Amino acid sequence: MSYSVGQVSAFAGVTVRTLHHYDKAGLLSPSDRSHAGYRLYSEADLVRLQQILFYRELGFSLDEIAAIFKDPQANPLERLRARQRQLSEEIARLQRLVKVAERAIEVQKTGVSLTPQERFEVFGEITFDLSYATEAELKWAHSEGQREAMARATAHTKEDWRQLMGEAAAWRAELLAAFDEGEPSDGERAMDLAEEHRLHISRWFASCPPDMHRRIADDFVADPRAFALVVPPSQQRPGLAAYTCKAVHANADRHAGGRTDSEEADR
Repeated sequence: MSYSVGQVSAFAGVTVRTLHHYDKAGLLSPSDRSHAGYRLYSEADLVRLQQILFYRELGFSLDEIAAIFKDPQANPLERLRARQRQLSEEIARLQRLVKVAERAIEVQKTGVSLTPQERFEVFGEITFDLSYATEAELKWAHSEGQREAMARATAHTKEDWRQLMGEAAAWRAELLAAFDEGEPSDGERAMDLAEEHRLHISRWFASCPPDMHRRIADDFVADPRAFALVVPPSQQRPGLAAYTCKAVHANADRHAGGRTDSEEADR
């Protein structure tokens, strides 16, 4: 029994144009033609079409499908296993993207509503990088400190943000002065500034033990977006991120045999 291109299109769920394309590509040429020259497909052609559609559904390209058909010695099972691995990897990637989207929604809801003018007045040149914040959320998703920081940030009022950003700006000016004046990163002045930064985080966001502060500072060097939240690009100097990181590490080393966090908070 033979079927016209219109009939095949209807019960296979593909367009006539697609069938013509498969014909031109050499994937599926109809076995016969009518007296008027119209394509006629046999039962064997329909079986081949089912195979093509199956491979297409799995994401195989037309060239890959053609290669399978052209090589009678080809092992389709191996190709299917390879595709299975690729699909599993793609599923895992999409699942990560779903998590990223969920975190992005949560991050977007963090903080108070500000007009553009108010945002500039409060945050100045410090910009909120959604991609970095979202990645940080994923990275520290199981961290109690991250959950606490998000909860406290969400609860901050406009005046809270104004005050904490004012403190950050004053601290930043001192850091830039120490760096410009050539103070050593492991010197008393730089370490004290690192300690001020650590206590600032503890005061406004979440408890920040020295080891956690080390990890935060490591990000300053590893990711420019992280350091841009501390020092905007327009105020940065070459080597400043590394200088700040070293100061934090030096201060953490100093802490290792020194005062407790509660003692420091009372200073």
